[in-house]
Amino acid sequence: MRRVLRNNALSLTMFTIFLLTFVGMSIAGHLSTNGENQEHGQPAQSYPRYLRSGSFFEATFENWESEFLQMGAYVLFTAYLLQRGSPESKNPEGEASDADPRRDRSKPDAPAPVRRGGLSLRLYEHSLSTALLLLFALSFAGHALGGHADYNQDQLIHGGQPISLWSFLTGSAFWFQSLQNWQSEFLSVGVLAVLGVFLRERGSPESKPVAAPRSTTGTA
Repeated sequence: MRRVLRNNALSLTMFTIFLLTFVGMSIAGHLSTNGENQEHGQPAQSYPRYLRSGSFFEATFENWESEFLQMGAYVLFTAYLLQRGSPESKNPEGEASDADPRRDRSKPDAPAPVRRGGLSLRLYEHSLSTALLLLFALSFAGHALGGHADYNQDQLIHGGQPISLWSFLTGSAFWFQSLQNWQSEFLSVGVLAVLGVFLRERGSPESKPVAAPRSTTGTA
């Protein structure tokens, strides 16, 4: 058990923090929503009902959407684009990740798609960016559906008329919600790529070795 915890400490810590903050967000959102309902003379929502509401779905997926877009784009862009001197970039002279995986297909511990080759290998070669961008697409859909339901609920509370999903998707409110998150995600990745050229964090795989010259690209 100790070895399992040690070998998976990073993911376990991240997912534990995620669960704690996710529960905290849901509780705070429930209290905030009921505060707004009280101001508008609406009945209070139970916590389980809030978890099924458009407001909660919108708040959740709006953030997940931007994070998965950031990571999917980052994985994809770093396969083709370079930033000399940054640990977030691969070396301009090439790296092991650029090697043809078919040469390792005979190794007994090679992943099954590598040993099979063909279409299976082609899909596996791009499976990381594909999975992240698929999660982005699902989160985008969740944001759209939750935001649409929440918007129409607000319309009814204020005496307005509900709108179609298409009208919500083509409206400024939805894109303001999305783009205000997207811009911050790409800004943070760009800042990290540039700061990594000049600054260090000893012991982190996201940083070059402390003694590495500024011109050194990658973490090796």
